[in-house]
Amino acid sequence: MMSLDKPIPFSRPFIPPSADQYVLDVIHSRRVSGDLSFTKKCHKWFLDYTNGNPTLLTTSGTHALEMAALLLKIQIGDEVIMPSFTFSSTANAFILRGARIVFVDIEPTTMNIDPQLIEEAITDKTKAIVAVHYAGVSCDMDAIQAIANKHSLSVIEDAAQGLMSTYKEKPLGTLSDYGCYSFHETKNYTSGEGGALVINKKESSLPAEVIREKGTNRSEFFRGEVDKYTWLDVGSSFLPSDVNAALLYSQLEIAQQMNLDRLKIWNFYFNEIQNLKNHLSIELPAQPSYCKHNGHIFFLKVESLEIRQNLLSHLKKNSIGATFHYVPLHSSPAGQKYGRFSGKDVYTTKESERLLRLPIFNEIKTAEQEYIIQTLINFFKT
Repeated sequence: MMSLDKPIPFSRPFIPPSADQYVLDVIHSRRVSGDLSFTKKCHKWFLDYTNGNPTLLTTSGTHALEMAALLLKIQIGDEVIMPSFTFSSTANAFILRGARIVFVDIEPTTMNIDPQLIEEAITDKTKAIVAVHYAGVSCDMDAIQAIANKHSLSVIEDAAQGLMSTYKEKPLGTLSDYGCYSFHETKNYTSGEGGALVINKKESSLPAEVIREKGTNRSEFFRGEVDKYTWLDVGSSFLPSDVNAALLYSQLEIAQQMNLDRLKIWNFYFNEIQNLKNHLSIELPAQPSYCKHNGHIFFLKVESLEIRQNLLSHLKKNSIGATFHYVPLHSSPAGQKYGRFSGKDVYTTKESERLLRLPIFNEIKTAEQEYIIQTLINFFKT
């Protein structure tokens, strides 16, 4: 078994050489605020990527979700359905507008919301459904959209982990009213902190610009469409600096190659561990036929919480930065205060306690992956 020169981190952002020059270009221009040259380049890239759906960079994936809640005019007393196995931002965006969260159980194979359980969670107060694409693996969007159409509900995609993933050949984030991406440091593509809102309802383009620009029509003014700008509606400051956009653009322009490299790493884990499954008592991620994922997370499941904790300790002892993931929101103090669970928690808690994520990032070496796999083997041998 190889020895490590240094610990293997759980995640490390890939920063292309071009990023240095792009960021310096912005700094030397002395124009570093939002919606300048690199923001426009990113917006153009997303317009092509989404097949024409306007997309606005935001200061975080959280803020993209908050913009979606504002555009949907979520109010006090509304209910929003979502899985409990997600990050707090997914719920907070709607709680901030006064909504109550209704949590629904997940599919154990994908860790995504179970569409068959959504309808029984709907009441006369339900306003929207949030589809969280866990690990860049798509929810069953046809099933979710059919329910939404039947009950006249809006759908938001929390595609924070989903850039370069598809559902039936369509990019995640483009299959609903609004799609939300994250460019946090831990994501496949990063601006350090950042996000984007995909606007799939064309009539929402201008209202989204107003919300993003502190409630003003400043964007129209800079395009020469009005002779002055003024305060029109509620809004906030959701524009990232052009420095962040420059960093992000250095990755977007090679996004396809980065995705292929990431999938190669993901597939190496999958194939090597698949060959050992009979000896390891491990479950591997499901890969539904209707989608193509982006290799964002490589997770496995062991038999119990106790085994997971012991395995995490074993990996840490061997300088491997593995980790667990979400503690279900409905079991948290805020989840109990601001939401309720619809039906039974059959899989959410049980599956979350079994799940463990292995290090995955674009510059991880094959030898490091082999070391991780051998460390897994050694744990199960003992």
